[in-house]
Formats: sequence, C-alpha cells, structure tokens
Amino acid sequence: MRYVMIIAGEESHWYDDAVASGLMDEVNAWWDKWHRAGKIQLGGAELQHSRTAKTVSAGPDGQPTVTDGPYLEIKEVVGGFIHLDAGDIDDAVAVAAGWPGIRLGDRIEVRPVLER
Repeated sequence: MRYVMIIAGEESHWYDDAVASGLMDEVNAWWDKWHRAGKIQLGGAELQHSRTAKTVSAGPDGQPTVTDGPYLEIKEVVGGFIHLDAGDIDDAVAVAAGWPGIRLGDRIEVRPVLER
C-alpha cells in the first residue's frame, strides 16, 4: 500500500549550514537504507524555503486571489514529502520513525494515499 511521509519542522534548522551539512549525510544514509529495502518506491521532493511560496485562495468576489508566502504563517512548515510503499500503516510509521530530522524537532505525518 502507498503512503506519504510529510516532513514538517522549523526551517531555520534546514537552512543552518552547520546543522544541515551533517543532517544531509544522515538523511542520505536513511534514504539509501529504505530505498534498497523497497520502502521508497516513488521518491519524494524537498521543498524550497516557504518564503518562495505563493498561495491561491478565493477572494471576496469568489475569484482566485494570489498572495506571497505560505497559507499559514507559523513556525513549523512542510519541508518535503516522500512516497512510501509499505505493508501497512505500522510498517510505514517504522520507516518514518528513523527520519534523522526528528532529533532536531521535525515532525512526520504518515498518511495513506487514497486510491481512486
């Protein structure tokens, strides 16, 4: 079954060169481990800084309105996602539990993909 692992945390950790350089080595090792195990099937994506985002919503007249920045201005933002192939939710959670950024405060949401 397919799952998505949504990675959220404080951007300051991801863009601090002193922290990020060591973290990326750990992330690459984690990725290699789970890719070889067949748990990462469709890849994922690391997102650029939230300040590069545009948000589209309905304006007062019902027409699309575009604003700069993320939908919500909060300390914790989504930084990326990874598609997982796991036997069940517990299997997917076990993969996500090893995410190196957790020790820096990242939170991981694991959600089944809706197949239509």
